[in-house]
Amino acid sequence: MKEQREYKIDEARRKLNLSNYKAALTIIPRELGIPSNAFHNYRKLKVTDKVDIPYEMVRKLEIMFNRKIGELANSKICCEAQSVLIMEYHNTEAFSA
Repeated sequence: MKEQREYKIDEARRKLNLSNYKAALTIIPRELGIPSNAFHNYRKLKVTDKVDIPYEMVRKLEIMFNRKIGELANSKICCEAQSVLIMEYHNTEAFSA
């Protein structure tokens, strides 16, 4: 089974016609200020990889592809609110004391 990619970069690029698709291969790395090889590596990142794209780059890609914050990601990030985590911490501290 093929591993899921971290970001929907290729999916967003596939919506372009051939001419614009080819142009994007040059334009996107230039606008991000990275080598084209780095951009190709970004496209291939898997959900299970330890490395990630810097947040600023992801936001720029989302803007370039007319996506809202978080829409380029292939996985949801789940976490409790800070207030809940602090309350759990204090409850744990009370039991261990």
